[in-house]
Amino acid sequence: MTATETLSRRALIRGQVPMDTAEWQPIEGLAAGSGDVFWAGWADAEGVFVAGDEGVVFYFDGAVWARMEVPATLPVHALWGLSRDELWAVGWMGLILRFDGTSWTLVRGGVTTDENRYAAIPENTPLFAIDGRADGTAWAVGDTGTILRCEAGTWVAEASGTRAHLRCVRCLSDGQVLAAGADGTILRRSKEGLWEAQTSPHGSTFTAALEVEPGTLLLAGGRYFVDGNAFRGDLVLLDKDGARPLFAGARFRRFRDLAQTRAGIVAVGDGGQMHLLRGDELDRIDSGTIHDLQGLVALPGGEALAVGDFGTVLMGSPAALTTIAPAIQAGETPSRWAAMESGTDRQLWGLWADPDTGITHACGEEGTVLVLDRGQWEALPAAGDLGIHTLARAPDGGLLAAGQLGEIHHFDGSVWRKHFDLFMDVTILTLWSDGQGALLAAGDEGLVLRHHEGDWSRMASGTRSALYGLWGRDADHLLAVGDFGLVLRWNGTRWDTFNAGTEHFLFDVWGRGLDDIYIVGLSGTIGHFDGRRWRITPARARRDLLALAGTETHVVAVGAGGVGMVHDGARWAPDPTGAEIGLRALAASPEGDVFAAGDGGTILRRAPFSQG
Repeated sequence: MTATETLSRRALIRGQVPMDTAEWQPIEGLAAGSGDVFWAGWADAEGVFVAGDEGVVFYFDGAVWARMEVPATLPVHALWGLSRDELWAVGWMGLILRFDGTSWTLVRGGVTTDENRYAAIPENTPLFAIDGRADGTAWAVGDTGTILRCEAGTWVAEASGTRAHLRCVRCLSDGQVLAAGADGTILRRSKEGLWEAQTSPHGSTFTAALEVEPGTLLLAGGRYFVDGNAFRGDLVLLDKDGARPLFAGARFRRFRDLAQTRAGIVAVGDGGQMHLLRGDELDRIDSGTIHDLQGLVALPGGEALAVGDFGTVLMGSPAALTTIAPAIQAGETPSRWAAMESGTDRQLWGLWADPDTGITHACGEEGTVLVLDRGQWEALPAAGDLGIHTLARAPDGGLLAAGQLGEIHHFDGSVWRKHFDLFMDVTILTLWSDGQGALLAAGDEGLVLRHHEGDWSRMASGTRSALYGLWGRDADHLLAVGDFGLVLRWNGTRWDTFNAGTEHFLFDVWGRGLDDIYIVGLSGTIGHFDGRRWRITPARARRDLLALAGTETHVVAVGAGGVGMVHDGARWAPDPTGAEIGLRALAASPEGDVFAAGDGGTILRRAPFSQG
């Protein structure tokens, strides 16, 4: 290779983004889907590798990004190697891949049964991190205390003495190896090959470790706090005197990775969090994203590459690495949502915006029903004394409210009257109306009711599972979603199952048409039907998504812990709500306003998307 070629290759991404910019720049050219998660990367003077979900590995040769052929579709969590001729990747289901400079081969893991299911064997234990020495010896760690050692290309298990999930491993300058993970677990491997637990007073799950100087390590991770229903980040210094927290008075989001750059140590994590550590000073860097950042790679030219959720790949120039963001309050997150005064502290379960008049109602505990009148929420008379979960237009133009014990109430503008009583301890969770007389209700134990010619009658749904959401294009084309990924489709004659490809509970469904339907559910599950097939986006909200609503241009989802997501027609992105409580309902008005409601009487308003 000539000197000119070497210089060109070392520039790597310099031809794609300006190197004097003080901003982190998104990398273009990766054919990554909006649901892709990139977990890790690796670089040398000739190119960059980026790896993630579904066995995706992209390679940049200094000119273009290309997706590599990989003999597995399992998530790749980490990369390590002394050179591109001996590059290793580890991941889900015990996946171990080797790249020899030309192609990837499967070395270990991903073992399936005759029924084409992943076998419940130790070899399939998920792996999350890998690191090695200058002599090529490497260690990989994963769930249930799994530690594997590689020598001369052969992987063997080592006894860790723990069942804790391990999430990071680091080879140290003195010949020892450190592994760390859940609940503050820290292990050291002596030169004699024995793993021993090290006392740690911190309950953080450590996801990254970096030797900052001989004998001193920086550990990064996070802990879940019930009071805030969220993870908070921890930085811990580990030396001969033990482990002690750094910057204990600060509040961070959960950290995911660390890297030593020419500018200093960079730490990345949830919500686009990025910090620069230089000596005893820690400064926040503006990453330009609110996506979770999972991995960080220091590039040979002094730049750094950050990868994460939603196909995020960012490049930071030396200038971007040292540009300190403006000071903000700890935990502050920019939000386009604004809190409204609801006048109640009752839990709110439902929202409904009349598609014709735009009048918006909310409902919840103890018969609570609210109406938005000239920008202010006002309480209507209580619809009984039981919880109200859902609202819809009545055939006569009045308002229907349904909920616990299968009761449905009718409001004529002055008083409520009981419209229907199931006389069963079954909760109606959702109502659907076409505004022209067609009306359905669904809820616990597979309950489906249809209103026809003035009477309610029970329909055979074919399931005993709870149904949480209803959506329909018209009275002959409806979907209902529920427990364990259940999707039911009504064709005007009967209900049939409609496999969406997930076993996660589904809590809501919404669409613009039969070829543009969305579902959301447990642990951030998001799905889309394009008229031919369902595509389930890998979960990354990590909190339950409980409600959906949409406009002509955008789809919004909210859920547990105040999580918010928005789809702009191309991809999903986090949409911070500024709330930390459960948001259980959504409604979009004809004018484009989006409202969210939830715990403690919380109601939020998001301005129309044309207004930002």
